[in-house]
Amino acid sequence: MPRPEQMNLWDLSDLCTPWCVHVAVTLRIAEHLAAGTAQIGELAAAAGADRDALHRVLRHLVGKGVFEEPAPGRFQLNEPARLLLDPAARLGLDLDGFGGRMAHAWGGLLTAVRTGKAAYHTVFGRPFWEDLAVHPRIGADFDALMGPAGHGQPDPEVLVGGGWDGVRSVVDVGGGTGALLAAVLRARPAARGILVDLPATVARSAEGFQAAGVADRVTVVGQSFFDPLPAGADLYLLKSVLADWPDPEAVAILRRCAEAARPAGRVVLVNGVSPDEDGGPSPDLLMLVLVGGKQRSLSEFRELARAAGLEVTAAARQPSGRFVVECRTVG
Repeated sequence: MPRPEQMNLWDLSDLCTPWCVHVAVTLRIAEHLAAGTAQIGELAAAAGADRDALHRVLRHLVGKGVFEEPAPGRFQLNEPARLLLDPAARLGLDLDGFGGRMAHAWGGLLTAVRTGKAAYHTVFGRPFWEDLAVHPRIGADFDALMGPAGHGQPDPEVLVGGGWDGVRSVVDVGGGTGALLAAVLRARPAARGILVDLPATVARSAEGFQAAGVADRVTVVGQSFFDPLPAGADLYLLKSVLADWPDPEAVAILRRCAEAARPAGRVVLVNGVSPDEDGGPSPDLLMLVLVGGKQRSLSEFRELARAAGLEVTAAARQPSGRFVVECRTVG
């Protein structure tokens, strides 16, 4: 690793390459190349782009190791470029979709650092969640990115203490389109599940539950998780939810889970918390810019849990590498 004095500040601050990657994904350059379109003129026509401008973008990327130009004006895929064919790359980098929201949101970083709060609204005119609600296609992209397409197949082994004995009902709180709940129910044929998320999101869940063969064991509830949750279940899951929110809102979500889980239910978090021995949570500045959220250390999370009427009873990594925290209600 180079010493600090050897680092090139201009390379670190260069925005050209990231934006060129975004443009290549948005114009589906990798897909066109994979289909056999290789000459720059044909590529520009297929992508609906200016020939000279696209040529300059691709030559820049070739110089950075993405794509190859074996002959002047003729391009081909290499291993880094093939990564752009992954559906997750399209979801995360396409400037015409949710990827554009994430890219342009960085323009609010200075405001976020000055205020300590989300700055998404300063770029797009609305807070993050409201913007997704107003633009259903962008919201659908976000749901897809949060699901298997962006995060891989979920690991249904979400318990790290106490085991599955007695777990007959599972509520997935803020569970998106239900990928994790479907995996849990598929692995536990005796269990039933409830998916809780906003109405537009849960409306996109039916296909996944049908494909998993669990649709007859799922109830879908379209609501905010800031409202009272379905009560009396054995297990309440929160996957990649708390990191989307500042501390007061995170406590409010946990409190709703604790209220619903009493007297004997468990609350399990997957993602968003890291072990204390890891040296602190990831800075995750994108979460700050988008929603004012953050990753938390296990010690920080314990304080939030206590404020919500929960006690951490177990914490460990899944084989997948995700960190899981298990809680029970107190008082």
